[in-house]
Amino acid sequence: MSTDWLRDAVIYEIYPQSFADSDGDGIGDLRGAIDRLDHLQWLGVDTIWFNPLFASPFADAGYDVADYLRVAPRYGTNDDLVELVAKARERGIRVLLDLVVGHTSIEHPWFQAELNADGPSPEGDRYVWADDPPLRDTSGDIPGTAAWVRSPGPRPGWYLKNFYDAQPALNFGWGSLPDDEPWRDAVDAPGPRRNRESLQEILDYWLSRGVSGFRVDMAFSLVKDDPGHVQAIALWREIRAWLDEHHPEAVLLPEGPEPRTDGSLAFSADFFLVIFQAHASLFDSGFAGRLPFHEPMEPFFDARGLGTTEIFLRHWDAARDADPQRPIIMASADHDYDRLRCGPRTPEQLGAAWTFLLTWGSIPSIYYGDEIGMRYLPGMPDVEGAICNPAYNRAGCRTPMQWDDGANAGFSSAAAASLYLPVDDAPDGPTVAAQRDDPGSTLNLVRRLIALRRDVPVLGGRASTDVVHGGYPFAYLRGGTHLVVVNPRQQPASLTTGIAAAAEILLGEGCTVSPSDAGIELHLEGFGYAVLALQTQ
Repeated sequence: MSTDWLRDAVIYEIYPQSFADSDGDGIGDLRGAIDRLDHLQWLGVDTIWFNPLFASPFADAGYDVADYLRVAPRYGTNDDLVELVAKARERGIRVLLDLVVGHTSIEHPWFQAELNADGPSPEGDRYVWADDPPLRDTSGDIPGTAAWVRSPGPRPGWYLKNFYDAQPALNFGWGSLPDDEPWRDAVDAPGPRRNRESLQEILDYWLSRGVSGFRVDMAFSLVKDDPGHVQAIALWREIRAWLDEHHPEAVLLPEGPEPRTDGSLAFSADFFLVIFQAHASLFDSGFAGRLPFHEPMEPFFDARGLGTTEIFLRHWDAARDADPQRPIIMASADHDYDRLRCGPRTPEQLGAAWTFLLTWGSIPSIYYGDEIGMRYLPGMPDVEGAICNPAYNRAGCRTPMQWDDGANAGFSSAAAASLYLPVDDAPDGPTVAAQRDDPGSTLNLVRRLIALRRDVPVLGGRASTDVVHGGYPFAYLRGGTHLVVVNPRQQPASLTTGIAAAAEILLGEGCTVSPSDAGIELHLEGFGYAVLALQTQ
């Protein structure tokens, strides 16, 4: 596998509807993204991850695909995407696409063909159909989301959905085949085989046009009732073997960590999702709401200083104990929950968080707008399925990118009422233009941290990370030669490290260093942070 480039990547996630609108219709598009590539090159990122770009009726913001081989017209054309990929590559930037393969839209021709048939396809059904809904839950590893929907067309019976009714689950087979549910297909039945072949065709189509890989939505739930995800992982190993032969540099990124089964790993990294405990224990204040499985907790990176790193470190150590060299992606935020700057958090609180995210040793993923401290906006309208739980409004993290002080913050020339979502209209709303001219801005800090990560390789994804102190301040050694210390709380914090070395601050704010017989003494003001180079005495 030749995907080693991923270890050094800095990813930038673009929610295309909200990034940059070139044609004035109020919705972001690929031409707008092409026009903003210079910003990403200046920032220092080298990989873009686009949320779904494929043709869709947008019942779930594009996570309901109607044609995997065609760019949605509102974003442009296939040629526009090919041009973007080429122009990004000229700037040293790779492009990843979001692949939603667990389900399609009800408008996909595959589903329409089966919906309008009298019964099962002689070639094997691409979707899961039953004459009567089963008596027991068949949602497998996504409880509470998968369910049965009565067929609205000529085809009798019911179909299995994944989330919304408009998202019928694709049939990749079942891990368990009870006699009383004959509608369950084995993973090697004709329908699942057709879908595996189509998955390979989709990957090949876009990889042949210059795309560097895919983030795969719901990757491990393709095979239903699959204890330990054994059959799903076998499917992805088959895909990985094919990629190694035909597209060896292509990466596959999962939604979440890859389950460990006997044999090789199919995906190129694990992903610590922002909605789950490991990441949430660091950053989630609960301001944007909580899902049913969220346990209320004080985040570590918050002004009150009541959190702990213990939960995060336990998950991190478990992942690394299983595979010490396994890359792990950690995002500032993403399209499915809140933002790094959420609720009462102020810009001065972000420095410690960014210092951690860009030096910890994970692969960082920057959610668009987080580099300037865009805010999660509560109370946003339910656009394209954004509210899928009464306490879970995703629209607040999907508002338009704030480029400058022009109309609609430079996102679009459309009338404000025509925008995909409202722009943050606060007088002090952050913009790229204002922060580029401010050396003390969040944007310039993120840029300096990315540059430092490039200049000092041990701050990247290859060197060891050893925790020196897990409380306030949080301190850790990278590669044995560099010390990072962050104090996310408002109150000052001090630490005597026990490290016998001289220390030079390479980048920091609110940190003083004093030599001592007991080791380096650090004092950090509230929200202080520093990256230090050590010189052993």
